[in-house]
Amino acid sequence: MSEPLVLHPSDNVAVLTARAQAGEDPLGLGTPLEKPLSAGHKIARMAIPAGAPILKFGQFIGKATRAIAAGDHVHTSNCIFENPEQSYAIGADLAAAQAAIPQSEPLTFQGFLRPDGRVGTRNYIALLATVNCSATVIRRAATEIEASGVLDAYPDIDGIVALAHGTGCGMAGSGPGFEILDRVLWGHATHPNVGAAVFVGLGCEVMQIARMQSHFGAESTAHFHGLTIQDTGGTRATIDAIKDHVVGLLPEVDRISRSPQPMSALRVALQCGGSDGFSGITANPALGVASDLLVGQGGTAILSETPEIYGAEQLLLRRAASDAVVQKLIGQIKWWEQYTALNGGSLDNNPSPGNKQGGITTILEKSLGAAAKGGSTPLTAVYDYAEHVDVPGLVFMDTPGYDPVSVTGQIAGGAQIVVFTTGRGSAFGSKPAPTIKLATSDQLFAQMPDDMDLNTGDILSQGVTIAEKGHEIFDLIRATASGQATKSETLGLGDHEFVPWQIGAVM
Repeated sequence: MSEPLVLHPSDNVAVLTARAQAGEDPLGLGTPLEKPLSAGHKIARMAIPAGAPILKFGQFIGKATRAIAAGDHVHTSNCIFENPEQSYAIGADLAAAQAAIPQSEPLTFQGFLRPDGRVGTRNYIALLATVNCSATVIRRAATEIEASGVLDAYPDIDGIVALAHGTGCGMAGSGPGFEILDRVLWGHATHPNVGAAVFVGLGCEVMQIARMQSHFGAESTAHFHGLTIQDTGGTRATIDAIKDHVVGLLPEVDRISRSPQPMSALRVALQCGGSDGFSGITANPALGVASDLLVGQGGTAILSETPEIYGAEQLLLRRAASDAVVQKLIGQIKWWEQYTALNGGSLDNNPSPGNKQGGITTILEKSLGAAAKGGSTPLTAVYDYAEHVDVPGLVFMDTPGYDPVSVTGQIAGGAQIVVFTTGRGSAFGSKPAPTIKLATSDQLFAQMPDDMDLNTGDILSQGVTIAEKGHEIFDLIRATASGQATKSETLGLGDHEFVPWQIGAVM
């Protein structure tokens, strides 16, 4: 079997790079395994006393619940989550992070230049439900339009996306929950990948069409449109009205075409889901290199999933560009600690059963791997969920770790591309921004070939460097931005992954 990995000199565990059978002694310590272990799992490099810290990536990931012998499996049976120290060395690595910004010649991609100067990677017409009551009519209208074949005459239109959700009423008419939904809907309607948007409501809901129309402005009526089921004459009449309206929009939306645009115009959402023990070793650090390359071009990389950087936030705070960035990120961490406690949970609830089967033991271990997606450059801004992202560089957006909710917020903030790393395998896709999926291992890439866009497992199996793989990911981002279809687009994923974060009482 392959040599187990030691990721940092101070680590007291090593990571199996291949499956080990019972009776094998992967580290040659004279302690054969009692049972087979899958790749990605951890074994002790030395004896670890009860109560001692478990170290991986040179960082604390948990505490030994009992004495662990050298060569033993280290996992949930003998390692437990404990709240990490929060004595932050703020700004300690800022100078090094500034020096880490790559210097390179400006590159371009083939994008859609919008009248306001923003650039799209796709050209959709979006139907947006303001309330769950109008979800069916927009989905039915989108299905009937695409089935009719009318879009075939408009090659520069990527399709009709129906953004339906389960809220919009039975909620307070102000406060965080209402503001989040408002930002999500408006962020998708004004997204650079959207050529025109139609809001559809029932008529009596809390999230009123008039609220959306108040955003429009008189000069925007060609881009934004609205109607309600009650005023239009019911379900069937509204479906037909939406179809007629969209058919009338097609010539104008198709008038735009791709042209060379700077990579600085790109905002790329960084995501991970179905993580395993290799996520922090292959795909995530390679994506971090690609993120750095994008930042070097003047673009924006959006790191998110606050519960999945918990315990690793200190690595971001060490390269925070300002005190405002520091205070906002710490405030979000504190909010999550209170939020989970209020709901009877713990931030360590995050590693899913699949994560644990893949070798991840605690949220601290998962977070350290997840934070690697953010590369090495300064943290330039921190945003609330679905807030418009307007600062270039590596930024952070407060979102849950649940992938559909997190990506919905990132796209609402303006991300035109999503890059999604996965170790267990994910069937995720998104619209109007396409998702690129990176497999952490050769096995996963071979197992789910129709879902995975790029394999990063060859970092371990073939000796490809993380830097080389990062450049390969960057090139794939550029090609996707220019119109190359992702695997999730080919499969038609993305119509049901629009999930706004719902906070507050359902009344």
